[in-house]
Amino acid sequence: MSTDSFDYVVVGAGSAGSLLAARLGASGRHTVCVLEAGPPDRSPFIHIPAGYIKTLYNPAYTWQFMTEPVPGADGRRFATTQGRTLGGSGAINGLVYNRGQATDFDCWAQIGNRGWGYANILPYFQRTERRIGAGDDRYRGRSGGFTVSSLDWPHPVCDAFIAGAAGMGIPVNLDYNGATQAGVGTFQRAIYRGRRVSTAHAFLHPANAEGGLDVRTDAQATTITFDGKRATGVLYRQGGANGVDRAVTARREVIVCGGAINSPALLQRSGIGPAALLSGLGIGPIYNLPGVGENLRDHYAVRMVARAKGLTINNYARPPRLWAEIAKWVLGRPSILALSPSLLHVFWSSHPALDSPDLQFAFTPASYKAGGIAGMLDSFPGMTCGVWQQRPESLGYVRLRSADPFEHPEIQPNYLAHENDRRVLLAGIKLARRLMTTPELAPFYDHEELPGEEAQTDEELMHWARQQGSTVFHLIGACRMGPATDPTAVVDDQLRVRGVEGLRVADSSIMPSMPSANTNASTLMIAEKAADMILGHAPLPAVTSL
Repeated sequence: MSTDSFDYVVVGAGSAGSLLAARLGASGRHTVCVLEAGPPDRSPFIHIPAGYIKTLYNPAYTWQFMTEPVPGADGRRFATTQGRTLGGSGAINGLVYNRGQATDFDCWAQIGNRGWGYANILPYFQRTERRIGAGDDRYRGRSGGFTVSSLDWPHPVCDAFIAGAAGMGIPVNLDYNGATQAGVGTFQRAIYRGRRVSTAHAFLHPANAEGGLDVRTDAQATTITFDGKRATGVLYRQGGANGVDRAVTARREVIVCGGAINSPALLQRSGIGPAALLSGLGIGPIYNLPGVGENLRDHYAVRMVARAKGLTINNYARPPRLWAEIAKWVLGRPSILALSPSLLHVFWSSHPALDSPDLQFAFTPASYKAGGIAGMLDSFPGMTCGVWQQRPESLGYVRLRSADPFEHPEIQPNYLAHENDRRVLLAGIKLARRLMTTPELAPFYDHEELPGEEAQTDEELMHWARQQGSTVFHLIGACRMGPATDPTAVVDDQLRVRGVEGLRVADSSIMPSMPSANTNASTLMIAEKAADMILGHAPLPAVTSL
C-alpha cells in the first residue's frame, strides 16, 4: 500500500473542508491533501439551484443515512441525507444563508469556549462573505469569495404573505443577518447569476487550479492512524467498498471535516470515543472520550400546506410554462430554476415574554407531495409554510454499529423528546396557521390541505406533527466543543481533539448548541476561524462597537 506525505490532511471536502483546505493551501508554504468520499461536483443539477430536487436523494452525491425509529415521532425513521461530493451538503442544500443570533455565539463563549463570542466570530463571517444587496456593512462582508444574493423573482403571493405578517404586527426585516433577526422578509441565498454557490465552487476549485492542493475524490477515509496518541495520517479506500486501500501521512495535522455524522463515526472507528462502545465492536481504544457521537441535535419541522388560487411554482414547473422558465434561466433572467426552496422567512417568538425569536418559518408559493417535503410537486397550485423550533433541547447520538467503515452508524436524533421542544413547536404550528390565513393572503388562499381543518385541539395538532414532521437536515453537535471541565466535550476551543495530538475537527459537529439558523453559514465561519488557528495566525480583531 503506497503512502504519500503532506503537511495537512483534510478529511471531507464539504462546506467546511473545501473552505478550510483552500485557506491552508493559499500561502504556498504547506502541502495539503483533501480526501472526499464522493465524486466531483460535475452534475448540472448541483449547479442549477432548483436541481436540489434531483440531487437530494441521489446516492451518487449523497450519504443516504437513515435514523433509528424515533419515539417522539411515532417511531418513524427519517432520511438524514448529507452531501457526498465536492462542496458536501452545501452542494445539495436549500441555499439559505442564515447566521443566527448574536446570543447564540455568546452562549458558546459563556460556557468556556474562548474566542467564540459574537464579537469574535463576526469578522470571520464577514471575511468569507460577498454580500450583494441590502445590509449594514458593520455586519456584512462585501469582498469575500462566498456570494450571498437576494430574491429576484417577484410573486404576488409572496407580497401578500409579507403584508399579512406585517398586519399581525411582525415587522418587515430587510436583513435578518444584521442587527436583529426578528421579522418577515425574503431569504438571502447562496446563488449568483442563476447558479448555486458552494465552497467547492467559491474556494476549493480556484485553490486547486493554482496548484496548492491534492484533491482526491471517491476516497473514503476508513481510519485515522496514530503513533501512540499522535495522529499521523489517514487510511482510505479509493473507489468505494471494493476499491483499493491507500494511505496518506500528515506531518503536521489531520483535520476532520466530515460533518455531524461522519466525523464522530470516523473518530470512533479510529479508537477515539466511548471505550465500552469501541471495545464491544473490537476497536482498540486510543483514548476514552465519552462525548464522541453524543449531543446530536437537529431541527424538526412541520409544513403547513394550503391549496392556492391562481398560478404558483407548481404551475410554472410543468410544461409548457416550464420551457419558458428554462429559457429565462439560460438568458440570465429571473426564473424558478434559480430559486431556493424557501423564499420568505419569519423569525418570531413562541411567547410574548421572550426577547428573541425561538421560531423560524419558511414560506414558498409551492407545495410538495408527502406532506410538503421537498421533492415531487403537487399537481394543484399550492403554498407551504414550514416551521421549526430554532434551539432544540432534545439530544440524540451517533454510534457505530460495527468497525466496518461502509456500514452506516446508528443515528438517533430523539426529535421532540424534550417537553420544551413540543411546547414551542405547537405554538409555531398555531402561528403558522394564522400566517396562512391573513386577510392580505385571502385572495390567493383556497383551503388548508395539511394538517387539515379537522385538526384543531393541541392533541390533534401534535399528533399530526409527530406523524408528518421531518428533518431540516441541520445536524450538529456530535463532536461538541467545550472546556476541560465539560465531560461531554470532544474538542477544545482551538478545535483540538482532547487526549490526542495532531488532530482537530472543524465542521458543524463541534457546535456546542444549535444556532438560531440554518447551519451552513455557521459552518463556513467555523472553517474560516479554524484556518487561522491551524496556521498560527492571530485571530481577527474582535468587533468593539455595533
